[in-house]
Amino acid sequence: MRAEIAAVAMRLFLEHGFEKTTVDKIAVEAGLSRTSFFRYFATKEDVLLGHLEELGQKVLAALAARPADEPAWRALRHAFDLLIDERSAPPQQGLGMRRMLLETPSLKACQLSRQLGWQVLLAPEIARRLGVADDARDPRPRALAAAALGCLNVAIDVWTATDGTADLADLLDEAMNAVGG
Repeated sequence: MRAEIAAVAMRLFLEHGFEKTTVDKIAVEAGLSRTSFFRYFATKEDVLLGHLEELGQKVLAALAARPADEPAWRALRHAFDLLIDERSAPPQQGLGMRRMLLETPSLKACQLSRQLGWQVLLAPEIARRLGVADDARDPRPRALAAAALGCLNVAIDVWTATDGTADLADLLDEAMNAVGG
């Protein structure tokens, strides 16, 4: 049912814009009451961004699965491959969602807030790869996570600006090489 509601909501968001699409409209189109909608999603933003916690766990698993001797920065880059695959297929839906994020400040803020959680999530594995203790007072693991996520966001922004014609993996490589040199 969540997937059906999300599909209806996405169609409405793309047709009318995020801010003009109300929860009531989504519920009616999905054949639900407003109360039923909230059984599946806590907020309208969760329809688009609710999967980010699960996605963060997948990135962590991908990072942990990288070769133990691989440097943290390179391991982060390869852990993001699953995000590139998700964003690229089908590209039109990924582009539509990304444009919505760029054009809707409340969505962008929500997305960035959830990505801040990824920094905390990824930090212990990055600390392990750096050979340092997982200590909240050590800025290095979270700084690497934040920088890598910044590169990812910039690469996706540029990919969006090219209407998905640029290769997202190449863009991410360029961004991460510029920072991690």
